[in-house]
Amino acid sequence: MAKATPQDAELILKLYELRRDPELRRARNYLLSEFAVTDWEEIRPHWMTGSEMDRHVRMVSSYWEMVAAFVNRGLLDEDLFFDTHGEALVVWNRLKAIVPAARKQIRPTWLWNLERLARRQEQWRQRSFKTAARVIEAGSKLRAAKKS
Repeated sequence: MAKATPQDAELILKLYELRRDPELRRARNYLLSEFAVTDWEEIRPHWMTGSEMDRHVRMVSSYWEMVAAFVNRGLLDEDLFFDTHGEALVVWNRLKAIVPAARKQIRPTWLWNLERLARRQEQWRQRSFKTAARVIEAGSKLRAAKKS
């Protein structure tokens, strides 16, 4: 496993700064709290129209697709990214229901990087949670043994 570098940390901070852009913040808020589309046909009439839904979905999805590509290609340390970010996974979960039909109309690889990243992040979380649970359990046993 490669070790995160200072350059990885710099990139994460730059990506964080981009997320602070007022328009991207509005778009993220919309997608995370208001977007309730579960079928591509609900969004298709809005796609590429410049409507608020269109702008927000495309802005957030393209941002996280770009970030996912950085991680997938090894330009950003995966463990460091997973340690510091969870929004990409939330965005994937909000959009994944529309992806199969959207890929037929937009392009076959739409959000492909985000999908791959989300799968790995879910696996990483499961491994990390199991490891954390073992560490906590071992600590509890050690404290109990010291009290005896």
